[in-house]
Amino acid sequence: MKSLNGLQSSAFIQLMNWIFRPLDFLEDCARQYGDTFKLNLMGLPPFTVVSDPQGVEEILSVDAKKFDVGRTNNLAAGLLGDNSLVLLDGAPHRRQRKLMMPPFHGEKVKSYAETICQITNKVADRWQEQSTFIAQKAMQDITLETILHVVFGLSEGDRYQQIKPPLIELLDLTGSPLKASVIFLPLLQQDLGEWSPWGKVVRRKAKIYELLQAEIDERRANPESAGNDVLSLLMSARDERGEGLSNIELKDQMMTLLVAGHETTATALSWALYWIHKLPEVKQKLLAELDSLDPDADPLTISRLPYLTAVCNETLRIYPVAFIAFLRFAKSKIEVMGHQFEAEEMLAPTIYLTHHREDLYPEAKKFKPERFLERQYSTYEFLPFGGGNRRCIGYALALLEMKLVLATVLSNWNLSLTSARPILPKRRGATIAPDNGVPLTLNGRRSRTKRDLVMASDF
Repeated sequence: MKSLNGLQSSAFIQLMNWIFRPLDFLEDCARQYGDTFKLNLMGLPPFTVVSDPQGVEEILSVDAKKFDVGRTNNLAAGLLGDNSLVLLDGAPHRRQRKLMMPPFHGEKVKSYAETICQITNKVADRWQEQSTFIAQKAMQDITLETILHVVFGLSEGDRYQQIKPPLIELLDLTGSPLKASVIFLPLLQQDLGEWSPWGKVVRRKAKIYELLQAEIDERRANPESAGNDVLSLLMSARDERGEGLSNIELKDQMMTLLVAGHETTATALSWALYWIHKLPEVKQKLLAELDSLDPDADPLTISRLPYLTAVCNETLRIYPVAFIAFLRFAKSKIEVMGHQFEAEEMLAPTIYLTHHREDLYPEAKKFKPERFLERQYSTYEFLPFGGGNRRCIGYALALLEMKLVLATVLSNWNLSLTSARPILPKRRGATIAPDNGVPLTLNGRRSRTKRDLVMASDF
């Protein structure tokens, strides 16, 4: 069996690197130790990083029963709830994932397309010409409105107005490396009052759950008012025994969808806008593709455009929002890449390092959408949403939203980067975001099509 390299630095130093400079830290380790190495972060069990596609496949393609995944995420329980899909293993995970799957696939996802375009136009119409705005904040506005409408079924009314502020406040509480430390350090997850970091999280979450419970109660009392939103569909879902999700299960899953689907998509969109406006040839090709469409083209036709899809894929490759897949606890002895692992050892397929392998992606530091037009990558070479039975349940909706928001913004507004300085990645909660949020200047409107005007007015 091969010997496994482990870092010699202290567990505290490794943790600080993991929190404050995760990408540089992983690349430093890969240069020194290769495709497979062990990390030991203070306060957490040691785990082995794997970035070779063969090793990633050996982990993700085996029977899911060979690994526990949910319990590696237990530090998130205070934020997401004990019933969150990401914290479950075994039969409970299979049951809840099966119940949650229908709203996020096939025709159901496609039915959200027009709404995404409408919301994008509604938010972007607030932008002022010849002014500067931060892409990250603007995209958060769009993705939050999308989640409230598509997932929660709220677009107006008292509950819509009540739930927005605590949602925004909660998401901002982990919006920097220092704030995000409450996720990684159990000692900080102490409610020491309403002004303590964790106390703020607890109170914002409690307020959101109170409002969600009121919404659930109202819908249970008036089942005829059920809509096409994810919450309504989850409330009506039933397993083989005819049982549905309990109130607490519904609230925990809605919180998970909010945290997992809001910040991540907004960040990916911000990165895409940065690369598109940093590289004139990319913007030119993308606008040419969008302008070649019939003015009455429907959103689903737009979402299938090859260069638009390639731009989105390259954005998710170069700075994947989640730089590491869920850690896996081996439930028995297992061999990966010639290394023998005992039961209870943890393995971590590492998305960022896999996406930056020169043997897969030549000139990996360069933004080159064409690589996705020239080659088909396997799910173990390109895995921005994770893989196996833990692949992000909302990936199809996230990709659709990403494509349609970009297409709508670029077709209708003439934007430019406010500064020419390179934008660097930094940790924002559990994600990797642009360090300055990507300041953009709105130079004016592009000519808008009849279709866009109708969609904007209908919302």
